[in-house]
Amino acid sequence: MRQWLLQKLTRERLDLFLDEQALTAPVLEVGASSRAQRERYTPLIASDIIYHSELDVVHDAHHLPFADNSVPSILCLEVLEHCNTPQQVIDEFYRVLQPNGTLILTTRFIFPIHDAPHDYYRYTQYGLQHLMRDFSEVTIVPEAHTVVTMGVLYQRLAYQVDWHVPFTKIFFLLIAKLMPLLQKTLKREYGDIRKDTTVSDILASGYYVVAKR
Repeated sequence: MRQWLLQKLTRERLDLFLDEQALTAPVLEVGASSRAQRERYTPLIASDIIYHSELDVVHDAHHLPFADNSVPSILCLEVLEHCNTPQQVIDEFYRVLQPNGTLILTTRFIFPIHDAPHDYYRYTQYGLQHLMRDFSEVTIVPEAHTVVTMGVLYQRLAYQVDWHVPFTKIFFLLIAKLMPLLQKTLKREYGDIRKDTTVSDILASGYYVVAKR
């Protein structure tokens, strides 16, 4: 019961998304830290800005220590929001990728502060499209749909806040688990309060991106 209650709403979704990606080896994981995806991608070059025993390379994502057109695939999970100059990071990814190489990237949109104070930006799908405008093909999908994203926020209120009132944390965790069921009650979403334009996923906890050079 406890494991079910604490399980993140987005974790299974991320695992399924990564399992679907057929990347050409070797894969460079930027921002790997201790979460290097070695079991999923082999061989994998794990890199991050801070040293960890699991890493192969230590570097800043704004300045990749690789030659132009030298990397077949790049994996970058929940790193872009922590980069102070995101366009430079995306340009570096483009530079080192081989022609027709693939970038797999995830990042945050509707999400609380995390890894403070190194948390700089949030991205809409339109902002991501602009950042990756030089890529030949870009596919962007929401991590969580609108109502489920509310559940993600409820979980974060449980994880990241201490409460005066007893059992508040459990209350938010339980409410979060109901959100996927309530997603089915949503009928239509709009791009603004005038309801001129129909869109989908006005609230998304983040986005999963597949970009081809």
